[in-house]
Amino acid sequence: MRSWLVRGLGMAVLHAIAEVALAKATVYDPTGLTTARIAVIALLVGAAALWSALDAWLRREDAGRTWFIASLVAGPVSGVLYVIGRAIFVDRTGAEELWPAISDGAAFTALLVLVPAGLGLFVGGRLKRPADEPPKRPRPSPRPRTAGD
Repeated sequence: MRSWLVRGLGMAVLHAIAEVALAKATVYDPTGLTTARIAVIALLVGAAALWSALDAWLRREDAGRTWFIASLVAGPVSGVLYVIGRAIFVDRTGAEELWPAISDGAAFTALLVLVPAGLGLFVGGRLKRPADEPPKRPRPSPRPRTAGD
């Protein structure tokens, strides 16, 4: 399977689950979820940054292009999954919510994947892998060796 598809669908599912969970929580507490929203966005940003940094650290081929296409896939797919999840678990949302989720929500999700992924690729590409480090030389012993040792 294409790596951009795996990353895009993975991020789409993660974003849709987070959005549906926030929508469900909003039903019970419509005004007091500021901290929860910030925590969820931080979690989503961290997931994209960590996954892309790992790709860069492992020196995956075309990691930048992979994450760019993955962000474009994650946007609309997460919008569709959000509307389906909200219709099932929250408030029976109808098809009229599909277009705003695919257009406005997709743009935000794509940016929420692309920007941290770019940062992760930058940082992960600069980290040294253990195989890239020069071999360590054995330290000399503290006492000189004699013929009887």
